[in-house]
Amino acid sequence: MKLNPNFITHMSGGQYYVVSTDSTAFKGIIRGNGTTGDIIDLLKNEVTEEQIVDALFEKYDAPRDRIAADVSTVLTKLRSVGAIDGE
Repeated sequence: MKLNPNFITHMSGGQYYVVSTDSTAFKGIIRGNGTTGDIIDLLKNEVTEEQIVDALFEKYDAPRDRIAADVSTVLTKLRSVGAIDGE
């Protein structure tokens, strides 16, 4: 899976934003924290959900199952607005 190129990203004041362009059905902004930003940064290249979990598990001192749940939540939201291409 990979971030849909019709969405742009921006970081400001510790918040991470994903903004749709005019060519998407979703017209809005998704805002998230640094962890969301890490997930989105990984999605700029082709990646699997498991690879995202692995990368965050190496970076953060948190239980793997909690990281996996958080990744799933973010990916579900991004998929719901068409921000992710592929599985």
